[in-house]
Amino acid sequence: MNLLDFDHLLRYWTAAQWQANVLMLLHLMGAMLLGLILGYERAFHGRAAGMRTYALVCMAACAVTILVGYPDQWFGGHVAGGSTPQFTDPTRVIQGVVTGIGFLCAGVIMREGMNISGLTTAASLWAASAIGILLGMGFYFAAIMLTLLCAGLMMWGAKLEAKLPSHPAISVLIRGKPGRHFQQDELADFSERLGFRFAPGSLSIERNGEREEWRFVCTAKRNYKSTTLTRFSSRLHELEGVAEYRVTHARN
Repeated sequence: MNLLDFDHLLRYWTAAQWQANVLMLLHLMGAMLLGLILGYERAFHGRAAGMRTYALVCMAACAVTILVGYPDQWFGGHVAGGSTPQFTDPTRVIQGVVTGIGFLCAGVIMREGMNISGLTTAASLWAASAIGILLGMGFYFAAIMLTLLCAGLMMWGAKLEAKLPSHPAISVLIRGKPGRHFQQDELADFSERLGFRFAPGSLSIERNGEREEWRFVCTAKRNYKSTTLTRFSSRLHELEGVAEYRVTHARN
């Protein structure tokens, strides 16, 4: 049988295939919406994983799960001349792919102090594996739509997240002059005056000779957008005894 025969290829676009793909699309859109809602709660409180990360992971997990519910539509409805092809359980292959891609995703997540980067990239890699699985199983339309949904999230999700009310988190490192001893209440009051909440659970203190180094995280009382970092760093000169400092976003 010629695998490139036109009638053979059309089996991937039969009415039954369309119905399965459209139902999968509805599931994917629902997963994206619920992932966005869950991610917004995290982004609102300045946590590391935001709306895009949660939505991408939720959609990818949905895609891998939902295709198992349509075994009669795998590979274009068992394309091999209408008969069932000889293959082992494909879910074992899917399990191996998902497990393997997890190690790759872990490699792109970087942490420097309180700053975490690469989460969205890792989630998009996992979503890309789900797209590949959908294509491999013959669900072309669902794979195309998942690609467009993921691309739209990565391009416009950050803009949507920036416009919504939230409490961005910043990471602060302060090095004092020799003999200068900071107090937690002092730093908390200073942060409060600038419109930030001091997070005691993030505090770490290191002493090198006569100099102290304090690291902590603050969450903004509201989203100051592009002035979040400068709002804090431009006033640090008012804090007596500060020799050096570094202020960065606590997530990325």
